[in-house]
Amino acid sequence: MTQRKTVVAGSFYPNSKEEILAFIDNFNKSFKLEKPIDIKPKAVIVPHAGYVYSGFTANLAYNLSSSFSLDKNFKRAIVIGPSHRTYINGASIALYDEFETPIGNIKIDKEYSLKLKEKYNFLHFEEELHFEHSTETQAPFVKNYFDGLEIIEIVYGKLDFNELSLLIDYLLEDEDNFIIISTDLSHFYSQDEAKKLDNICLKAIIEKNLEMFEQGCEACGKIGVKAIIKSAIKKDLKTQLLHYCTSFDVTKDDKSVVGYTSALIGV
Repeated sequence: MTQRKTVVAGSFYPNSKEEILAFIDNFNKSFKLEKPIDIKPKAVIVPHAGYVYSGFTANLAYNLSSSFSLDKNFKRAIVIGPSHRTYINGASIALYDEFETPIGNIKIDKEYSLKLKEKYNFLHFEEELHFEHSTETQAPFVKNYFDGLEIIEIVYGKLDFNELSLLIDYLLEDEDNFIIISTDLSHFYSQDEAKKLDNICLKAIIEKNLEMFEQGCEACGKIGVKAIIKSAIKKDLKTQLLHYCTSFDVTKDDKSVVGYTSALIGV
């Protein structure tokens, strides 16, 4: 049985089950929503930095999604994130049997993955693309909140967001699918400048305004975010922003920060 091995356990997040569950428990003890959630999520936008920096923000999206009990209807989680280490034209879809995590392995829906690969010519399978933290950091959250779901991992490189949106349109047609779009926001600006740039991204998500993304949004996963927002426009889905922060909250260094956000997309 082939496995998509963990590569950032012990760095981006703990490599022990007990420590990961302690992180999640702590996150869940320390949040209050500013306004009630009125969306039944079909997709989320979540960050992918180390849990100490962005885990709270990501956890919020997973917790709220699972609280709607929609996991009883979902069959698979499709995690879509940008490649940070390896260049690729198009995207790679994982064709392993299992996705390894410290809190238990997740079955990969290989049959569905092969079906997608056959249907969309920008999808390939290149093993080195799956040494990727943008998607891996999501897997423990999936295992914790949606235990029993199968997973699909898609890592993209140079790709037109319109093409990716067509794939997302197809995925959204199936009520079994829960879509996870992984992105961080601006990187290594001052706290004040980061907030200015990130607010463009946040406003574009809230208003579902594709043109606004090109007015200063510097999200590393902008292709994925634009793709899900275009699909949300076409399918008349709602968006709701959940949380925004920067690494300053942890490091107290306001000279060079990274921005993080989470949001729900649904009906």
